[in-house]
Amino acid sequence: MINDERRDLVHPVSTRAATDTAPAEIEGYAAVFNEETTIGGRHNAHAWREQIAPGAFDGVDASDVVALLNHDPNLLLGRTGAGTLRLAVDDRGLRYTITPPDTTIGRDTLALVQRGDLVGSSFGFIVDADEWEAAADGLPRRTITRATVLDVSPVTFPAYPQTTVQSRDRCAGLVFAYAADVRRRRLRLQELIARA
Repeated sequence: MINDERRDLVHPVSTRAATDTAPAEIEGYAAVFNEETTIGGRHNAHAWREQIAPGAFDGVDASDVVALLNHDPNLLLGRTGAGTLRLAVDDRGLRYTITPPDTTIGRDTLALVQRGDLVGSSFGFIVDADEWEAAADGLPRRTITRATVLDVSPVTFPAYPQTTVQSRDRCAGLVFAYAADVRRRRLRLQELIARA
């Protein structure tokens, strides 16, 4: 089973108009570096903060990444192997450009982006390497230092933390969050005992 995760971003997705020599395109940033967010909700005992480090996508195989609408594999918009999806890493993050198909889903997605109904971007990925650290407020911080991208998607609900975290990586986050909570409670108990 693949341990994939998804992160939806509020960064806008946009379109480039068709010309006589080129078809219309959909563009956006699927991931932005050094932008911290809370995964699992701020008041969730098992939440953590997360960011993606610059260099996280360097040297990772992107030869068969797909572009999907809302991560739905039935709503295919492009593929790197076909040249209909292009990925590029710059100082800001992972940028994508989709040349959508001349199909109902392709035309509909383009129209929804142009109207402003689809306003965000998302990416599905596998964490290859990450670092965890405790923070002063007790909420653990995860920095993803290497990740393999599976898909990029224009999405309807771009609210971080609309995410799915499965098996190994979710377990690591829950264990770290639980340990941080235990340490926080132990320190609080020691303070109460010292005052008594």
